[in-house]
Amino acid sequence: MKVAPTKAAGRGKAAEEFAEKLLIEKGFRLLERNYFCKGGELDLVMMDRDELVFVEVRYRGGNAFVDGGESVDRHKQRKLRIAAESWLSAHESITFRGCRFDVMSISGDAGEFEADWIVDAF
Repeated sequence: MKVAPTKAAGRGKAAEEFAEKLLIEKGFRLLERNYFCKGGELDLVMMDRDELVFVEVRYRGGNAFVDGGESVDRHKQRKLRIAAESWLSAHESITFRGCRFDVMSISGDAGEFEADWIVDAF
């Protein structure tokens, strides 16, 4: 049985595309998008010069109670770390000086998105 994507899922994908484009404009290089493993998922894996960056993109509509950055709680951080360890194990040939986790909180509607970018969020 196929399930049609919801409006929210469509906006979430558009928000990820917006975040990716914004980071590429800032000089980042995309390594992978939507990496899935048993323990979790990574929205964007990018290089910022010689630093590896795992980017969590959080879309929040106008009626959200917390912003995207606040929604990345300890449980979500743990899942992101597990996914990052899995990605690193699968890509041992990648050389980098350091790595970090950024959160890109996106609000608004496609065409009028606004971004709140938290560098080295946790």
